[in-house]
Amino acid sequence: MLRRSRWLTTVALGAVSALALAACGGGDDSGGGTAAAPTGGGGEQVEISFLTHWAPDQVAKLESVVDAYEQEHPNVSIEVRAVPFADLLTTLRSQAGSDNGPTMAGIYDLWLPELVRDGVVAEAPEAQAAEIQSEWPANLAAAASVDGKVYGFPNEVDLYALNYNKKLFEEAGISEPPATWDELVADAEKLTKRDGDRITQQGFGLISSWAAGTVHPWTSLLYSNGGELIDEAGRPALDTPQALQTFELVENLVGKAKVTDPAMSTADANTTGPYLESFVSGKTAMIIMANWWESALKAGMKEAFEDVATAPIPVGPSGDGPHPVSYSWMTVVNGKADDAEQQAAWDFLDYLNSPESGTDGASAMAELLQSMGILPSRTSDLEAYADELDRPFLKGYTEQLENAKPFPIVLGGQEFTEALQKDLEALQAGQITAREAQERAQADAESVLGAAG
Repeated sequence: MLRRSRWLTTVALGAVSALALAACGGGDDSGGGTAAAPTGGGGEQVEISFLTHWAPDQVAKLESVVDAYEQEHPNVSIEVRAVPFADLLTTLRSQAGSDNGPTMAGIYDLWLPELVRDGVVAEAPEAQAAEIQSEWPANLAAAASVDGKVYGFPNEVDLYALNYNKKLFEEAGISEPPATWDELVADAEKLTKRDGDRITQQGFGLISSWAAGTVHPWTSLLYSNGGELIDEAGRPALDTPQALQTFELVENLVGKAKVTDPAMSTADANTTGPYLESFVSGKTAMIIMANWWESALKAGMKEAFEDVATAPIPVGPSGDGPHPVSYSWMTVVNGKADDAEQQAAWDFLDYLNSPESGTDGASAMAELLQSMGILPSRTSDLEAYADELDRPFLKGYTEQLENAKPFPIVLGGQEFTEALQKDLEALQAGQITAREAQERAQADAESVLGAAG
């Protein structure tokens, strides 16, 4: 069956697999909505669509899965659409209620509460909800749920670690990655090279011009300093001593120690740019980054990728150990689509995520994620790709998964992230002090979350 795929630009967000995933707790045992009957080979023609932010190669692989599904379901036609990551949420918000709105979409779990509130995503039918709760780790099933109701198939989970260049460390006479903030600053000073006042090699890299890229590494440092973004009562917690120390660390790296160059930090709309290019070219010695960029590093560094190693997040003066941020993604169905479209969409997603759709016991979704150098989260997929879990780069993440803390999923979470991003970027640029950044961040968080609640 012929089908038109629309690609606008590229980005690859990935997932960390982990042996430790099975040990993570949480979740809810409640079921979903009404069970959807399988879409068979006959019946009325149904046209549905799948919205993603994946790159052309992954879009092509998804289309191959669609082709196989359509051969068994000739009454279903599926169009794959792709937009830049930066446009994904906006597209879903603006098009969900239109006649041509996407029927299925991959989303960041942070967006789920808002999309559920606005009726943009549909509750999973009973059969799919039961499968998700039994075949995925409980914490991921919980992350795909709101008020005990499941709203989609989890497909990936990510967390952060310190990435560093072993060759640059050896040249600087450093034998081990930093375990504390004091060691981080001291090592970064040894690793920084200058031409006059200009930094030619930065000891530690930050990220800007990209909300998650700016906020998640900083939050990993905050969590590793005993701090929180939001306390147990749901109140913003950026006014604590632990948060101030974390703002002060950034102020020190950029303005005092001068081991970080903001000019090397920018990311473009595809979550690539100078922050990636500087690390790939050996101009950044250390950076805190998520597991999913492994494939980008391999493509850019080629043989030099062997120089890359991962380590736990350095621990701050008020911390009890490394606690990287974790977050996950999922695939949902448009709650504004008609019944026939929703039924067809859930049936396709069931197929996409089932062991029957791939090879050697892996799902087609798992194979697609593996093509990006990342690993899926379904328990059977983890078993199918068990040999991949021990590769050195990924192992630095999987070993820390049990220490990871999820980014809070709350109403207004995206706006909260974007507000904190602006305050951190102003601090990185030297426009405000650490104290001013803290005061602004707390005030912005209270305003954003208060309005959302």
